[in-house]
Amino acid sequence: MDSSRIIVALDYPSAEEAVRFVDQVQPAECRLKVGVELFTAAGPSLVERLVKLGFDVFLDLKFHDIPNTVARACDAAARLGVWMLNVHTLGGAHMLTAAREAVGSSGNRPKLVGVTLLTSYSQPDVEQVGLHGSLAETVASLARLAHDAGLDGVVCSPWETADLRRRFGEKFILVTPGVRPADADSDDQARTLTPREALGRGAHYLVIGRPITRAPDPQVALDTMNREIDIG
Repeated sequence: MDSSRIIVALDYPSAEEAVRFVDQVQPAECRLKVGVELFTAAGPSLVERLVKLGFDVFLDLKFHDIPNTVARACDAAARLGVWMLNVHTLGGAHMLTAAREAVGSSGNRPKLVGVTLLTSYSQPDVEQVGLHGSLAETVASLARLAHDAGLDGVVCSPWETADLRRRFGEKFILVTPGVRPADADSDDQARTLTPREALGRGAHYLVIGRPITRAPDPQVALDTMNREIDIG
């Protein structure tokens, strides 16, 4: 990897708070994720600012709408200069294909990944929304949709990475939230592993938010995790 495999989730309610963290780190130390809360508060201008600072930005808005609307949204996101963006695989094959076509095929296009099931989901949650089969089976089916539509990879919990790696090979990107140091709280994540465990199961990138951003010293927390990954 040409940069850290850690994507720090900027789980802040304002641009000012996010920038205070960003000012403490360098692009080689982490990538950055801008999600719906921060994007709603700060808008595209913050994304463009982070890109200009040299950070790889993962725009995590989980687009899920009719194919034409999602395609236009993906095109707009790509023009912000982001490194990666995502759509929700539950949008179906036509939506996923439209998203893939919208981001293009050039060498400098953003990576496009599909969200499978949120890491807050447990088996009862899956059943409650009317999906059939186990968590693992549902994730595998949704990942197959993304793979067949030409997406670069998926977002999944670390518990599913080993199976998806076997199914889809080394080039299919696996982005894993739900990663926590062994001594950290799970917060609202139901399916978690440590950074070393997640990488050992085949994850490419680890999305880590509160264990870093809410640490007494976020820079120290990030440095510690990068060292753990290097040692592992």
